[in-house]
Amino acid sequence: MKIKVLIADDNSFIREGMKIILTTFDEFDVVATVGDGAEAVEYCRSHEVDVALLDVRMPNMNGVEATRLLTEQTKAKPLILTTFDDDEYILEAVRSGARGYLLKNNDPERIRDAIKSVYNDHHVLQDVVLNTIKSNLLTGAQLKPQTGHEQHNGHAAAFDPVQPAAAPSSGSDRIDRSLFTERELDIMAQIAKGLSNKEISKKLFISEGTAANYITSILNKTGLEHRTQIAIYYLTGEVKQSED
Repeated sequence: MKIKVLIADDNSFIREGMKIILTTFDEFDVVATVGDGAEAVEYCRSHEVDVALLDVRMPNMNGVEATRLLTEQTKAKPLILTTFDDDEYILEAVRSGARGYLLKNNDPERIRDAIKSVYNDHHVLQDVVLNTIKSNLLTGAQLKPQTGHEQHNGHAAAFDPVQPAAAPSSGSDRIDRSLFTERELDIMAQIAKGLSNKEISKKLFISEGTAANYITSILNKTGLEHRTQIAIYYLTGEVKQSED
C-alpha cells in the first residue's frame, strides 16, 4: 500500500519538481499539489492523506498554521520542508505538531526516508534544525503569535522574536531538576544537543537499551511524546502536550 502524500508550496517549480521526485519512488502516491496552507487543510479534511509536505512561507496560510490545523482536524501527518532562512518558524512548527522539519536541499533519498519515518510515527529533525532551536532559545528569543494569518511578502513572519528584559538562564535551570535522576538529566542534555541513542550510549558508557529506558522514564514523568519535545522542554522548561 502506497503512502499518500500531499505537497503544499507556493512555488510551482518546487511543487512540481518535488512531485516528479516522489513519483520515482514506488512507495509514494502524490494525491495532490496545492499552492498554500489553506488549500492543504481543505484537501486533507475531505481526502485521505498520510503525510502532508508543507513549505513554511506561503500566502493565505503559512505552514505553521496549516500544521496546527492539520494536527487538530485531520489524520495527515505534517512534515515541514524549508530553507535555512526560516529559523523563526522552527520552534513554533514543532510545537504546533510538525512530525518533522527538513531542509529542501536534501538528497531525494533523505526526503524519501523522512516521509517514511513520519508515516511510521517517527519524528525527523535534522541536527542543523535542532541546533537552531537551541541557538534561538539560549539567546533568549521567544516566539509571540500574531493575530490573523501571515501576509506573504517574502519576509513577514507569523511569529516575532521578542527579547525578554531579564537575561535568560541556562536550559537545565528552567526545569524542575528534582523530578529526575542525575542520569536522566544527563540523557536530556545529550538529547538537547541532537545526539541519537547510539551516540548517547557511547558518550555516557551505557547500552542503547538502557538509554532508551531512561528516555521512556523521562517521557512518562513529563507526559511528553517524543525526543524533540524533550529537547524543547530541557531548553525552555515548557511542557507542550498534544491537545485532545
